[in-house]
Amino acid sequence: MKSIQVAIVHEWLENWAGSELVIEQLIKCYPDAKIFSVVNFLSPQDRARLGNREIQTSFIQKLPFASRFFRHYLGLMPLAVEQWDLSGFDIVISSHHAVAKGIITGPDQLHVSYVHSPMRYAWDFQNTYLRQSGLNKGLRSLYIRWLFHRLRNWDVRAAAGVDAFVANSDYIARRIRKTWRREAHVIPPPVNLDRFSVNGTKEDYYVVVSRLVPYKRIDLVVEAFHRMPDRKLIVIGGGADAELVRQKAAGASNISLKGHVSDAELQMTLSKARAFVYAGEEDFGISLVEAQAAGTPVIAYGRGGACDIVQPGTTGLLFDSQSVDSIIDAVQTFEEHEKDMTSELCHQNALRFSEELFRSRFTTFVEQQWQAFMPSRPVDKV
Repeated sequence: MKSIQVAIVHEWLENWAGSELVIEQLIKCYPDAKIFSVVNFLSPQDRARLGNREIQTSFIQKLPFASRFFRHYLGLMPLAVEQWDLSGFDIVISSHHAVAKGIITGPDQLHVSYVHSPMRYAWDFQNTYLRQSGLNKGLRSLYIRWLFHRLRNWDVRAAAGVDAFVANSDYIARRIRKTWRREAHVIPPPVNLDRFSVNGTKEDYYVVVSRLVPYKRIDLVVEAFHRMPDRKLIVIGGGADAELVRQKAAGASNISLKGHVSDAELQMTLSKARAFVYAGEEDFGISLVEAQAAGTPVIAYGRGGACDIVQPGTTGLLFDSQSVDSIIDAVQTFEEHEKDMTSELCHQNALRFSEELFRSRFTTFVEQQWQAFMPSRPVDKV
């Protein structure tokens, strides 16, 4: 019998982040799969994490200044992914947050799309994106709005070509239902839990680990602790909002901005913190799971993926407003119930998101979809 040929289509490969973790695990599920990506600008170290595999890129890889500004070619990306010839594959798996699901497949090919998010900036976060980027007025704003309109139309058509959707959280499943009117099976993304262990000794500080970009709302966390000078906060991470965060922390001796740190320091800082505080609305929230794996309770904004991760009253708590006052109230409430949120309970909660479970859940789902899709086709199992 003919063996099943699998292709994995990724958005773009630039920095190692959550979606790249998914690709790493998908390759372990399907070691003979062919990989496609709009561009591939990973560092040699990160390429090694993908086994230095050959990556088939699109024409955007060779466009002027693509290595630094490939996102400026967003309007060309739908065309780029539609040009790949995937006719030789039985199963195509897309890893999607922008355009990857738009690849073209035939009636005898199964297309499973693992969705990190529908295109946030083109759909329900458009106005937030334009405002935070300073693009809410003028001719550039008019062009971007026109581009997003075109992308939304294409996005709906592209969703019709997907046979089965997998969402990384219940929140994303709801966004898929709202955006594309499709149901999605939920499989949380993989988290490398082996990096983290429980430290029995907690110290008197709170921590947040994140890229410093607008939607993460680290500025709110810093401002809240500026108003709580008797409580210490450590901020780990860097990004476009670094200067804003520094301004919010100015004059607050209780707030320490660490920037990027080594993996060893990250693990130690997470494990010894009283709690991890987060005010962003995440599609999932891998850093929240990492905090739980390190035995640390999570205090998070109660929308998005945090609702799938935190077990209120047992492994942390959720607050209902992205505001400084809500964060302050949440920290005070946490301290009243801190003894109920043990390191052991937090660590056990994180085990639900292991790499092994991800691989098992995903391959089982694809196998079920394949059997239903082509029940009489004489091929081996996936």
